[in-house]
Amino acid sequence: MAWKKVSEPMSQLLDEALSGYQCEKLQMFGCPAYFINNNMFAGAHQDSIILKLSDEDRKEIMAQNDEIRLFEPFEGRPMREYVGIPESFAGDKREFGRWIERSYEWVASLPPKLKKQKTKR
Repeated sequence: MAWKKVSEPMSQLLDEALSGYQCEKLQMFGCPAYFINNNMFAGAHQDSIILKLSDEDRKEIMAQNDEIRLFEPFEGRPMREYVGIPESFAGDKREFGRWIERSYEWVASLPPKLKKQKTKR
């Protein structure tokens, strides 16, 4: 299955929303992804912005908006710690910024992930 490339406006939207945060931007499968201590907290995939949230925050945001669902990079295989948010939700910069902040704070509270060592072949 071919993935749809993340649009330039969505990529710019994330860059702007995250410009004040201490984080690292990387590309994962050609999509922008933002990390704190080697833990991804935000990114984009196809038509969705993805955020890693606590259990309570995921329940809250999904209850507030029926377009927000668990993030599924492959149909039937959700990443339970992440939600997929439609680009339209980010139009409310204040509300979107609030959820970015919650994601950042949650992931910053997690222990750092160790980078995997590359193995020689």
